[in-house]
Amino acid sequence: MLERLSTTQTLASARYHVSLAVDDAEIREAQRLRYKVFVEEMGAHLPTVLPGYDIDLYDPYCDHLLVRELAGGEVVGTYRILSPESAQRVGSYYAEQEFDLTRFHFLRPRMAELGRSCVHPAHRSGTVLARLWMGLADYMTRYGYDYVVGCASISMADGGHLAARVHRQLAERFLAPIEWRVTPRNHLPVDLLDDGQAANLPSLIKGYSRMGALVCGEPAWDPDFNTADLLMLLPMAQLNRSYARHFIS
Repeated sequence: MLERLSTTQTLASARYHVSLAVDDAEIREAQRLRYKVFVEEMGAHLPTVLPGYDIDLYDPYCDHLLVRELAGGEVVGTYRILSPESAQRVGSYYAEQEFDLTRFHFLRPRMAELGRSCVHPAHRSGTVLARLWMGLADYMTRYGYDYVVGCASISMADGGHLAARVHRQLAERFLAPIEWRVTPRNHLPVDLLDDGQAANLPSLIKGYSRMGALVCGEPAWDPDFNTADLLMLLPMAQLNRSYARHFIS
């Protein structure tokens, strides 16, 4: 059984609290929310062993962060975390399906991976995402991991133009050094898709960059989710403390 995070001890007046799932029933709540967001809302095509739930082979190896609304008890936000030890047991990080992570070889023993981030559409004010970041910060501090890596997704509904713009804007300011670059397995032709216009960064990507995360190269196209995925790396030593203090209690 997993430990609950200290951040569950929120003030009585708070609307949400964050914790790690402690049993299969709580993990099912996260998987149900993921299905609602990714499949029912976004139209992703995901194989699953249980109708109505997003379940994959990585789930049993992950710790699952949950944000629960106190009033009704519903899980309204989730993030899963794959520790370096669990990545070794399952055989890879999830991101390795989309990127060649050869250059991350020396980071692996200290690198946790984030994935399957989603928030219920009725709770997207930013507070739930802040609670997820708070839980993540607690987790990283508790277990002493030095790097966070994860895929940040951008909708391909417009054919990829937004993804190309976002990549350009991030690469201008937040491009990782060459030793932390990755190669997408399913390359998105950003040079052909970039029309030079400005883009509003998706909230998750904006949060990553404000925390001090780096973009590790060009995006990969994920046909199952119909998204362009950027691999983002956050070295905890470079964490933007002035921004992170909003999430770390």
